[in-house]
Formats: sequence, C-alpha cells, structure tokens
Amino acid sequence: MVKHQPLQVYERQLCLSCLTGIYGCRWKRYQRSHDDTTKWEFLWSVILFFTFSLLLVWFYFWWEAHNDYNEFNWFLYNRSGEWSDGTIPILASTAAGFTYIAFLMILALCHIAVGQQLNLHWLHKVIAALLTTAIGFISVNQTWGEEWAVIPISLQATGPFLHLGALVAVTALAWLVAGQVARAEKTSKQVQILCDSGMSHVLLGLYLVPLSITSPCIMDHTHLTPRPDIIGHQGAPMLAPENTVLSFQRALQMNVSGLEADVAISFDGVPFLMRDRDLRRTTDVGKLFPDRQREDASFFNWTDLHSLNAGQWFLKDDPFWTVRSMSQREVRLVGNQSVCSLEQLLRLASSQNRTVVFNLRRPPPEHPRYHSWINDTLEVVRLSGIPQHLVMWTPDWDRGQVRLVAPGLQQTSVVKRPPQALHQQGISRLLLRYSQTTTQKLMSNLSVTLYTVNEPWLFSVLWCSGVSSVSSEAPNILKKVPYPIWLMSPDEYCLIWVAADVISFTVVIGIFVFQNYHMIRWRMSGMRSYNPEQIMLSAAVRRSSRDVNIMKEKLIFSEVSHGVGSAEDLYMENGCDYYDNEGISH
Repeated sequence: MVKHQPLQVYERQLCLSCLTGIYGCRWKRYQRSHDDTTKWEFLWSVILFFTFSLLLVWFYFWWEAHNDYNEFNWFLYNRSGEWSDGTIPILASTAAGFTYIAFLMILALCHIAVGQQLNLHWLHKVIAALLTTAIGFISVNQTWGEEWAVIPISLQATGPFLHLGALVAVTALAWLVAGQVARAEKTSKQVQILCDSGMSHVLLGLYLVPLSITSPCIMDHTHLTPRPDIIGHQGAPMLAPENTVLSFQRALQMNVSGLEADVAISFDGVPFLMRDRDLRRTTDVGKLFPDRQREDASFFNWTDLHSLNAGQWFLKDDPFWTVRSMSQREVRLVGNQSVCSLEQLLRLASSQNRTVVFNLRRPPPEHPRYHSWINDTLEVVRLSGIPQHLVMWTPDWDRGQVRLVAPGLQQTSVVKRPPQALHQQGISRLLLRYSQTTTQKLMSNLSVTLYTVNEPWLFSVLWCSGVSSVSSEAPNILKKVPYPIWLMSPDEYCLIWVAADVISFTVVIGIFVFQNYHMIRWRMSGMRSYNPEQIMLSAAVRRSSRDVNIMKEKLIFSEVSHGVGSAEDLYMENGCDYYDNEGISH
C-alpha cells in the first residue's frame, strides 16, 4: 500500500490540476486553495447557474420547436427574400453553448466535491455572461414571438417525464451536499450548510410538483376520442414540391381525409395555388421572366404561370432533407411539376371524396380581379363538380352572399371568436393554429381543425384533447402514429408519482447516513472518549489530500500523547514518512 502511494498521489494531483486549470486556469499547486469561496466568486457561480438555466430553456425551446422549423424558414424568407435553413446555425450554436456551460457547471460541482475554492477564469466569465442569451431571447421574441406558446403545450407531453428527470438529478446532487455536511465539524455549521444549499426546499417542491402538472394524456383509456382526421397541408410537402399535383397525390396515398392549399388569383382570373407573394422560391421565374421575378404572382396570366417549372427548386433546396432517399423515377416526376390550378385540386379531391380547405388571398387593389375575386373562385368551385359539403370556405369577405350562392359550403373561420358570434354568421368549423387551442366548451360546439401539426408528440396531445382534425405537412409521419405516444390513467400516474418520491427520499436519507456514518455512530454510542480526529479522518474519504494529511497528524499526536505508540511507528502505519515530516518541522 505504501509502495504505490506516490503514484496514486501523483494521479490525484494531476486530476486536481486539470480540474482547477480548466475551470480557473490554476494549473500550479500553489495557486489552489481550500479556503471558502469569496462572495464575488460565489456571485459568479450563481450567474453561471442562471446562464445554464436560460440555455436549458433555450435548448428545450428549439428542441420542441422542431414542429415549426419549416414555418420559421418561410418566415425568414419573407423578411430577407432569400431561402435558407435558418435553424441549422441556431441549433449548432445552441448545442455548442449549452455543452460549454454544462461542462463548466460539472467542473464547478467537482470543485465543491473535492473542497476546492471556486475561482472562475475571467474568459469563462465573459463567455458565460448573460448578454448572448438575452440577445437571443429578445431577437426571437421580436421575430417569432408566437412560437413561445410551444413551451406550455409541450410541457403537457413532457411534464411528467421532466419531473422524474429533475428528481433524479437533485437526488444525485444530495451526495455533494451530504459530503459538505460531513466535512463540517460543528452541528451549527452542518445546519447552515443544509439551509444554504436549499436541498430540502428543492426536494419538497419536486415531491409536490405533480399537483400542478396537467396533461390531457393523463386520462382514463375509455375516454379517448377517435383518432383525429389528417388534412394534407399543401399536400405532402416533405415528399414532393408544395402545392403541386404530385404533392396532393402523395398525400392521398397517406390516406388523408382532406387537402389544404393557398390560393391566389391570376391576372386573367384563374385561381391557382401559391403560398408566396412572388414566384422566386418555388418556380424558375428568374430564368423565364428575369425582369418580373419580384413581381406579385397574381399579375401573371395563367398561360405564363403554367409554363413555369415548380419542381426543380425542391430538388435543389431539399427543404426537408428527403431528396436523397428518392429513386430516379421520383426525381424525374418531381423535376417536371408545374404550377397547379384550384380546379385541378378540386377535381382530384372530388375523385377521392376528400375535403378541400383553401386560404384565399385577395389580389392587390390595382389588380383587375380585385372586386370579383370571390365570384371567380366560387365559379371554379361550381364548375369543378365537387360536392359543396366537401369544401371548407374560409374567406370572411361577403360570407352572407357566399351562403346564398353556395349554401352547402362548410363555412369556416380562421379567427377565434365567441361561439355565439360564429353561429350567427353560420360558421360551423374553426381553422386555427395549434397554439390557439380553444376551450373544451368551444370545442364541443364547433368542429376544430388545428394547423400545422407535424410532430407525433403534438399530434398525441391534441388527440387526447379531443381535437377532431389537424392539418399537417407530414402526413407520412403521422400515419405511423396509430395511438397516442403515451396515455395513463390518473391512478397509474399517482402510483408513479408516489413511488418516485418514496424512492428519492429513501436514497437521500441513505446518502446522508452513509456519508455521516462515523459521526452518527459516535454520537449515538455516547462514547465521549472516542477521538474526534479519528472520526473526521474516517469520514474524509472524499476530502483533499491536504485535509487528510492534517487529520492524520492530529490523530498521530493525539495517540502519542496517550501512550499508544511511538511517533515513528504511527507515521508508518498511517502511510506517512516520519523523517520527511521531521525535516519539514525542522
């Protein structure tokens, strides 16, 4: 044992040097300290923890916002005029920043575990400052503020599991707190450590958190409503170019109940499908009409629109990373797509007896069809031969006149209003963003379709909420969700909650008993002659080598004074070099 001690000491000192060196650039032994952390450094530790918490929320936000990545990219396109996947740099920087701050947090906890003074290097302080995180929060709040609603909705799906994860993490941190208590020699100091750490308050809060957790997926299995219908938003844009005939055909292959599209009116009065104001992103207008590529799409006549290629952009940009998995035949089909008219969509849906919902965009005031756009669209619906009950009509303009001309249309509102006002206008359906989920009372009176739902977890939450239908850009993904991802009864969740709390409480008590075993045994035995230094030395397994050596010397001199043995023998028994210590003392 004595023979291998120098190597063990060297390895321990090397690990300690790396720990303090990376965290505070204190690579030399004389730079390290076992003194209490200063108030200034303690403040920086709090700032570091706060930054970690913000980045954790930021990371969670972008993880759950995956459902709306395409919406975010389209949003950036409307602001900048250039299409790019703006989520990639955000995700990369978020992952790098979160990893960096999490690593610093681990180093800080290791400092506490070995009894080293916290002394964060100034470079880490600059990087860990809240400026970057604050700017990120402000920028997203200014540009994509409505997306923050995804957090409370996602917590309905992840809340119970995040609670269990937090309980495991805090239970593990009890080991560090128990170690700090074991190092304290006075009871008052131990109580102060427990109070300052806030461990008891945090654990109590986590034990009671389930009282505030609500989720529609915590319900009796017999109360689960039928699976929501899926409407293909712009067809199946992950598998084919949006708003093209091929995209709608792919959606029908996924057994969707309806098709949704964005409709504009051409210069000569032909309703056609186009999401953007101009044609740059989804057609080759820059090649055929270079002088008109920034012109509003509605100022093109149908002949010019139909001559444009609406598929090559999909192969080039690959917005959903799906082109690589396509066969050569599929690539040729995609590359030969053209702009689709509303009549083509209606005839396709009618042949499959599928619902059609379209968002009609009014042309600019100088457009020749500015006043007749509603009538032009109604005429196309009538001539297509589609049954009126299969069409969800969303424009609010001249809704009364529309009901007289086509009374069979499903009047649908894209604005959430009081139920009474909706019924007065003859509206029987709502088409809302999923973040505008209505109350249960409103949903029971009206049929609600929520958009855009692409992720299985969101689909599951809305399913458990009783939503009748959703609009999705990923019918190919939701097709693989035949049942909610998770569903448990209140009794099952209560059992898991109580079991987790009991296990956590038992483990925490066990940790404190184990780390303070020698002191507890001494106090319960009533043996006042038991040497305090020996008690602390037995409990010092997690202490630094300096503290252990000091305790060993106290124990040796105490036993020599009581006549237990000679100093030289006791030094050798405790793994110390008597003559080296003598040389130091002289």
